[in-house]
This record gives sequence, structure tokens and C-alpha cells, in this order.
Amino acid sequence: MGKMMSTRAAYGKVLAELGEEKDFLVLDADLSKATRTEEFAKKYPDRFYNMGISEGDMMTTAAGIASCSVTVFASTFAAFAAGRAFEQIRNSIAYPRLNVKIAASHGGVLIGEDGGSHQCIEDISLMRTLPNMTVIAPADAVETKAAVKKILEYDGPVYLRLGRFDVPIVYGDKCDFEIGRGKKLVDGKDVSVFAIGDMVYEALIAAEELKKENISVSVIDMHTVKPVDKSLVLEEAGKTGAVVTAEDHNIIGGLGSAVSEVLIEECPVYLKRVGIGDKFGRSGTRDELAKMFGLNSKNIVKSVHEVIGKR
Repeated sequence: MGKMMSTRAAYGKVLAELGEEKDFLVLDADLSKATRTEEFAKKYPDRFYNMGISEGDMMTTAAGIASCSVTVFASTFAAFAAGRAFEQIRNSIAYPRLNVKIAASHGGVLIGEDGGSHQCIEDISLMRTLPNMTVIAPADAVETKAAVKKILEYDGPVYLRLGRFDVPIVYGDKCDFEIGRGKKLVDGKDVSVFAIGDMVYEALIAAEELKKENISVSVIDMHTVKPVDKSLVLEEAGKTGAVVTAEDHNIIGGLGSAVSEVLIEECPVYLKRVGIGDKFGRSGTRDELAKMFGLNSKNIVKSVHEVIGKR
């Protein structure tokens, strides 16, 4: 499996690194140890603010600071960012298109034992419906660092979804990251698999397994869910005629929906969505939950067989 690191850990490290050369502020809602913004706080205490357990206040404060031409990173758990502070994000950040970068850790059910109340499975859906909002879910630590650097340069609000546990490094030592442009990791001709976050690695494992059956699979890291890479979706669908999406998120409103919206309008093909089937999460270990909700390479392989069978 090789080297591993969580995307939240990578986020904390790159913030501390960028603080040396870039001028920005970091806000957190009393979760700096978990979101890993504590690294930035220790290094630049005069540029870090703990807003307490008050996520709505944190977002409006971030908006106020950003209105004065200062870029702000606002960090908390996904359940609290997209859920509790939705109104403030909508009206104070997205509506005026301010430079607030919302870094939301602990997204999806693969955060483990925290249970359904904290396992946010609707955050991508909520954020991608907001005009002006860009939504990004990196696959590994290397891509997270590259994404944060690009986000800092980007003009406008961004929702960055991060995970809790260490995951395999997909990109080695370097990742060429471009907002709005998916990354094809494997080129295939039979089926196209679009994945985000932890599921990118699972898609790569599935592609290797399917190769043994002489099934050629394209694996695309669709790190930017909004704006989705429309041209790449159409290119792949036109080539293979069969698509699978994979995400640790409700199959309603997330990556599967974003890809489906493109295909139904311009290139209808058979599609299968791998994700959480419109139900809340529950407490369990990461491995138990991956098996329970089918968030693994085995289910991707099964889904590939299904779309091929329908084609």
C-alpha cells in the first residue's frame, strides 16, 4: 500500500508552509487539533482565531474579513460547516462571492465511529447548489497540498472536503492540480470510473482487478465536483459508453448527480452510482462501514460488470 497520510493532516501542513510566503488568516471553530489548523496556529498565532463552538459566527466573521480583501480559511467538521452554518455560507460568503475557503474535515461515513449525526453525507450536494461556490474533494495528501495552493490563488469561495483517516498516497511526490479539470489516472476503453476522495484509490484497485478479466477501465480523479469537468465526462462517455461514479457521499446530489446531469443532456449512456444509498451513516470502524455501504473496490468491480451487462 505504501506511504499514507490523511488529507486533513496534509491541509494543516500546507497551511503552515504557505503562511511563510502568503498573507492570509485562518479561523477554526474549536476543533483545531482535529482539523489540524493547530500547526498554523502555533506558527502564526497572530493570524489564527479560535471562534469557539460557533460555526455560523465563524463564517460571518470570515466573510467580514474577506470583504476587506483578506483571504480567509475557515475550518471545522463538514457536518457543522455545510449543515449548521449553511445560511451564513449562502448569504454572507457565496452570495457576495468572497474569498473564504471553507476547509471541512470528517466528510462522509468513512470517518468511523462518530456515527450518523457527524458523518456528513450531504455536504457536497448542499455546497454545489450554491451559485459562485467551487467544490473540491482531493484524493490524497499530495493532491490536498496542491489543491490548497491553487485555492489560495483562486478568486472566490471554495468548499474543500477533507477526510479523517490516513489513506494511501495516489500521486507520489507531485500532483499537477487545476481547478475544474479532472485527472485521468488510468486510460481504458471499456468503462469509465469517475471517483473522488478515498474512492479514487479504491477505483485504482478495481481497475487492476478488472484487468485480470480483460476489462479495460479508465480511472478519473474528478477532484473538482463543481465546476465538473464537462469535456472530460463527455470524452470518456463517448469512448466507453459506460460510466461508474464512486464517492463517500449520498448518491443523491454528489459526484454521481453532477456526472449524470452532464450525460443526460448531451451523451446518455449507462451509469451506475457507487456511494451511500440515501440513508444516514452509523457508528462502526472504517472497514466495517466501507463494507456495509459498499465503499470499496469490490463494489466498484460489481458496478462495472453491471454497466457492461446493460450496454
